[in-house]
Amino acid sequence: MPTILVLYHSSHGSVSAMADEIYETLNAHGADVKLRTFVKKQPHDVVVTKQDLIECDGLAFGSPTRFGMMAAQAKTFWETTSDIWLKGQLIDKPACVFSSSSSMHGGNEATLLNLSLPLLHHGMMLMGVPYDVPELLSTQSGGTPYGASHVAGMENSPELTEAEIKICRALATRLFDISKKLL
Repeated sequence: MPTILVLYHSSHGSVSAMADEIYETLNAHGADVKLRTFVKKQPHDVVVTKQDLIECDGLAFGSPTRFGMMAAQAKTFWETTSDIWLKGQLIDKPACVFSSSSSMHGGNEATLLNLSLPLLHHGMMLMGVPYDVPELLSTQSGGTPYGASHVAGMENSPELTEAEIKICRALATRLFDISKKLL
């Protein structure tokens, strides 16, 4: 079974809730899942290492929206990965992205594209949410073809909608299926 890294930063719990949905879905499929963060905020958090990236067969990467960009904690980590980039150690590994914002037009799609940039530079195979996921067409909250997303509202609610949960699960399933095929 593939080893899949779920790597995220969460400020108010929304991205953490999405990471948990992705983790649980991957785990249910039988993947060896590693849940990692960029900064230890909770006692159970495990901080990512470059070795985690090298050893994974697939990656789900999430961050809250910061003016259409990833959180500084995530960017700081990616800026340390030039050595594995030079060696091509992430080339052809499947990857997906997920994000959360405070409003429908708070920058989720721009952030998902921003999260994709270091993955593309590393030669990873980026996958999104295809339109055969029915919730993508009917959601009134988060969800984009670029990746899973959540709209937390001005209260920063980490509670995911049913559509957001289904989109997270569909993306995780797709990541698992492609990672397994590439083993």
